[in-house]
Amino acid sequence: MRTLLPIIFALLALPAQAGSPKPLVQLVDPFVGTLEDFGQLTPAAVAPFGMVQLGPDTSPANHNGYDYAATQLRGFSYTRAVGVGCAGAGGDLLVRLDYVNAPELAAMDKASERAAPGFYHVRYGRGIVADMTATRGAGVIAFTMPTGGRVRFNIDPDHAYAKRISAHWLSRSTGDLRTELVAGTVCNAGRYRLFTASTLRLNGRLVALPLRTGAGQQAQVELDVRAGDRIEWRTGLSSVDGRGAALVRDRELGQGSFGALRAATRQNWQVLMGKWCLQGEEKRRALFATSLFRALQTPVAIVDPDGRYRRPDGSIHSVGAGHQRYASWAMWDNYRTLMPLLALAYPQQAQDIAASLVELYQSGKQRWATQQEPFLTVRTEHSGVALLDFHRKGIAFDAKAALAGMAAESASLARATPDEQIEAAYDDWATGQLAQDLGDRPKAVEFGGKAFAYRAMWRDIFQNLGADADVVKARGLYQGTLWQYRWAPVFDLPWVVEQLGPRRFGAELARFFGDGLFNMTNQPDIHTPFLAAWRGQREPSDQLVHRLLDQPVDHPYTNAGKRDMPWRGRSFALAPQGFADGMDDDAGGMTSWYIWASIGLYPIVPGEPHYAVICPSFSKVQLRQVAGWITIKKRISVKSEASWQPVNGPVMAIGTKLSHAALSKAGVLSVACSH
Repeated sequence: MRTLLPIIFALLALPAQAGSPKPLVQLVDPFVGTLEDFGQLTPAAVAPFGMVQLGPDTSPANHNGYDYAATQLRGFSYTRAVGVGCAGAGGDLLVRLDYVNAPELAAMDKASERAAPGFYHVRYGRGIVADMTATRGAGVIAFTMPTGGRVRFNIDPDHAYAKRISAHWLSRSTGDLRTELVAGTVCNAGRYRLFTASTLRLNGRLVALPLRTGAGQQAQVELDVRAGDRIEWRTGLSSVDGRGAALVRDRELGQGSFGALRAATRQNWQVLMGKWCLQGEEKRRALFATSLFRALQTPVAIVDPDGRYRRPDGSIHSVGAGHQRYASWAMWDNYRTLMPLLALAYPQQAQDIAASLVELYQSGKQRWATQQEPFLTVRTEHSGVALLDFHRKGIAFDAKAALAGMAAESASLARATPDEQIEAAYDDWATGQLAQDLGDRPKAVEFGGKAFAYRAMWRDIFQNLGADADVVKARGLYQGTLWQYRWAPVFDLPWVVEQLGPRRFGAELARFFGDGLFNMTNQPDIHTPFLAAWRGQREPSDQLVHRLLDQPVDHPYTNAGKRDMPWRGRSFALAPQGFADGMDDDAGGMTSWYIWASIGLYPIVPGEPHYAVICPSFSKVQLRQVAGWITIKKRISVKSEASWQPVNGPVMAIGTKLSHAALSKAGVLSVACSH
């Protein structure tokens, strides 16, 4: 039996003792970011890196089929992308149980609604209670009936948040009901194929009823129930075929009770989240825990229990026991923050994620989704930067195969606009750096030179900004301004400082924040609050970052333009309105930023194994590594300084930068803060 995470794990955190802080898994609030366009998230039941996001579809809906303010229920579906914009993607296999002649939309008892990692609960209609839990690739909906009567179970395979391309029944009995579904990926840039296998149970007994089909591919079954009856709908998902979906269902769910399955998924969350121990106020710990919960949902593990999975070119492959393959990429959004977080805190998962990225190149990697994706996905830019970062942080994978793919991709990289030239240069730089690490001097020289060819454009456009400097999409830019993309060449920051001069660089960076030109709601400039620390001046970064973490600020920008009046509020909040207006979590990209900022570290240059150091939000942060605990301590002092002491080693002053090699060992980072 292959599972994503074992229930028994050698590094389980000790149970909380009386009076000790609650474990992070108990502090997660899945309703954060589920209101309107404040995060585009969902309270669905999900396991770590799980394919299944089993949750409610409301009317009106949001990007993930749900809106916190909605009071009408359409049904429950099995898949969702995690805060990625457009209209989202997923919504596969919408199901609904209600009494015969009930209205199409059921009233939700909002006061009854609850959610936790791997669990969702609601009462609706005439008092039906729906409980949901999920494993990596399967999910259970358990309905408890308040009264007797005849009920109708509706199954809608046509339902989708993006374009539904096709839906076919592979079998037509609830004893083993199978579908093949094809839908558009996020923004309908590509398509994915998904197989489902479901069973219907009444009070634990399998119910095999023939489907009654209606309009389109929608189907129904009816049965008589008594008060207190429990009806379960158990479904497995596979990227491969119907047999794989049934195998997922039968292996991951088996005969396990709902309670046991829910407890197992919660334990899997505890294994990952239990690697962190934080000292600080509970609300701050809860927002950290909720952010970590979101970050660890992406990318998605897709291997069936027999080891099979589908690649983005449609071909079927197998992976060895003990390994996984991943899909559902949003690399442009999260390569800066999520991937470095996984490299630091979750190297076991990072190893298989790296292997999956290498396979992207081997299966015809495209900028956006392909037409044969194994699961809903977004885009894959900067996979090579992530691979370089993994390699330099000790994550093992086939680096030679990665280098070949990265080098081959260079000719197809977009370079038409200023931002595209900078981003292509970053990819070329990563290729040259990996070639250098592997001893391939010709490629190192070729791509090193190619990377810096963007400089002439930067001098022409960014050195002295013009009248269009604060115009979103000026000169073809993607979701940003010239001011925001000015700081984008993170791989070449010493040269940028040299071009502007150190004094001017500092003055114009201060103006960037002072004049409200920074955009916290999107990724292109989210590293800039840490640039002062990168230059050795920690206090400005401390002040900027903690204002963004804790205080209401103006948010003037949307992805399409600049507002007439800024939206003012917190960038991150422990509430359904959990993000700034129009700010997506973007597959863990923004919640990972919150995690880095909170612990007082930031990976300014993915691909270079160093972290900028600022004042942490917590008095003490501990992260369990293979070698032992990393501890980050905050101490109050009028003088800003930091030191690193490995276990049984001397104390070393580190200024404002710490290497990954040092941080990956057990030790104590002590950061003096003025607040």
